[in-house]
Amino acid sequence: MEGAEPVNKKLGAALSGGAVLVLALSGCSSSDDGNKELDAWAKQVCDALPAQDAKVDAANEAIKKAATDDNAPANVQKTDSKAFQDMSDAYKALGQTVQQAGPPPGVDGGQKKQQDAVTALNGLATSYADLKKQVDGLDTKDQAKFADGLQDIATRLGKLSQSGNAALKNLEQGDVKSAMAQQPSCQKVASSSSRATTS
Repeated sequence: MEGAEPVNKKLGAALSGGAVLVLALSGCSSSDDGNKELDAWAKQVCDALPAQDAKVDAANEAIKKAATDDNAPANVQKTDSKAFQDMSDAYKALGQTVQQAGPPPGVDGGQKKQQDAVTALNGLATSYADLKKQVDGLDTKDQAKFADGLQDIATRLGKLSQSGNAALKNLEQGDVKSAMAQQPSCQKVASSSSRATTS
């Protein structure tokens, strides 16, 4: 039964970088009077973040909790499958929010940045849906095969955790970053993200 234990832990470790959403903000805020239209845009995007951030965090925690030494493969599979679905749903919802918000007003290249962010978020949603399919297809009756499958998923997960930050980072620059950093909902997510990465 030893084969899966370190791999389960690896899956948990791969997620430790997965507190994803608005790390780029990290509480920096400028006190300019700003652009009212851009502030309204930032509020629309930021107000959608806490619920999705909480969903991603809960999914991360569920996977870490499932990655215990004595947890049966079938339990790990069931937990991970639901968690990956929740993550996929969260990124899809964020992609829709950024799409509906439109390009950030008064920002050079705003339309391209917005579309790039939407494409990246939708891509993450698809990737997590693929991970769900992958974990659903693992053989829980063969411990060694299950461990190998988890190893592959842990590797993919580590890469996804990094790209989650990149998805919004390009959008969050300059005036957009300042406008988002002034929104209480974005500040809340930034502080929960920084706590998660230091714990």
